[in-house]
Amino acid sequence: MSHKMSRGEFIALIAMMFAAIAFSIDAMLPALPEIGAELSPDAPNRAGLMITSFLLGMGVSTFFTGPLSDALGRKPVIYAGLGIYAVGALTALTGDTLELVLLGRLIQGVGVAAPRVVAMAIIRDLYAGRDMARMVSLAMMIFTIVPALAPMLGSGIIVLAGWRAIFVAFMLFALVCACWMALRLPESLAPEHRRAFRLPLMMDALGQMLRHPTVRLSIAVQALSMGVLFSTLVVVQPIYDITFGHGDSFPYWFGGVAAVSASASVINARLVGRVGMRRLVTWALGAQIGFSGIMLAISLTTTPGPVLFGLFVIWQTTLFFMAGMTLGNLNAIAMEPMGHIAGMAASVIGAIATVCASALASPVALLFDGSILPLAVMVLLLCSAACALMLHMGRVERDLARAI
Repeated sequence: MSHKMSRGEFIALIAMMFAAIAFSIDAMLPALPEIGAELSPDAPNRAGLMITSFLLGMGVSTFFTGPLSDALGRKPVIYAGLGIYAVGALTALTGDTLELVLLGRLIQGVGVAAPRVVAMAIIRDLYAGRDMARMVSLAMMIFTIVPALAPMLGSGIIVLAGWRAIFVAFMLFALVCACWMALRLPESLAPEHRRAFRLPLMMDALGQMLRHPTVRLSIAVQALSMGVLFSTLVVVQPIYDITFGHGDSFPYWFGGVAAVSASASVINARLVGRVGMRRLVTWALGAQIGFSGIMLAISLTTTPGPVLFGLFVIWQTTLFFMAGMTLGNLNAIAMEPMGHIAGMAASVIGAIATVCASALASPVALLFDGSILPLAVMVLLLCSAACALMLHMGRVERDLARAI
């Protein structure tokens, strides 16, 4: 199917839709202290729920977004998602209690799944084979810039207009994305290629996935690994600000760590063909058990503040790096046996893993006590469980191979 965009413009639009989630999370991080102080002064840690409520909404919506775009077309679902996202931003902008702002973030999460999930379907509609892989790779290269820049953008907005203005930026983001797509990108899914939305088919797909041992285990490990990432995101700003007194420079530290950690996808691409997905994931989790164990032990000592801060920045880099080495591989492991229901499986995997990871990360925000101890304990527990499941997956696959 042809479209009137140049490849460069198409990649830029897709990258923008990919970036919706990262922008919505990372631009909020510098605002958490002010939100906590203003809306929850007795329990400022609750501001961290701004992240997990967004992720929870996104996870639930992911379950339906892909199949709905197969039935209704790509553009209507994206328009609806961006509209819901903007309504959520408006709700948070005008909310005078933390509960209302959290509701707005939940609604934003419900909406944001559409541009992120359906953008991949649009690429699949318009390109195939190596061209498709090239489009995804180029869009992801642009996307990796967003986590490095979003906190600085959010911090600048706060300085100029206050934390509520970030939600105005979110609404403008949705408007630009919708207008750009409306004016320049034709519908990519022809009516004759659409498939009716059937909830029983989704439930059947869920049953098939949960009955398959490798798929079931990989989803569980993906949820645990995402839980590590989400736990880090909900407390990383308070750690910089309260624990180490580097709140003003947080956007720059976060951006630097994100930029360095982006190399994980390049390294993973080079190694996965030789080492294999399961082994790479197991190694990454095992290494993080060691790193988090060391940080846990150090956090219980009287290590000088500057030294502890430097060690934390290194550890944060390893956490983001681990996400780059595990999440894509785990998704591929889960998808591999599900080729006959690939579209449905992608929605189900994303929904289950995101919702479970959000639930795992929420207690970390509430338990933050001004130290890195709660995060170190949670990361160590989640990585230990995930590594144990990966080792069990290896035994299960060997047993199945022998049975065949």
